[in-house]
Amino acid sequence: MPYIAVKAYPKDEETKRKVAEEINQVFLKYWGCPPQAISISMEEVEPAEWETKVRTPEILPRVDKMLILDGEKKF
Repeated sequence: MPYIAVKAYPKDEETKRKVAEEINQVFLKYWGCPPQAISISMEEVEPAEWETKVRTPEILPRVDKMLILDGEKKF
C-alpha cells in the first residue's frame, strides 16, 4: 500500500526515474505511509497502441473513479 502503476508514452530512463521519485515524494508527504510501503511501476505504451491497450480497457470502464480525465479535473 500504495501501489502506483503509471502507463505512458515512452520516455528516456532519466525522465522515468525523476517522475517516479516525484510520485514517491508526494505519497510520502500526503499519504502518510512509510517508504517501505510504496511500490511504483512504469509501463511504456506506444502512442499507436494507447487507445486499444490503455484507454478502452482501463480508463473508460473506470470513468467514475478518475480524478483527472483528459486533463480535466473531476473533483
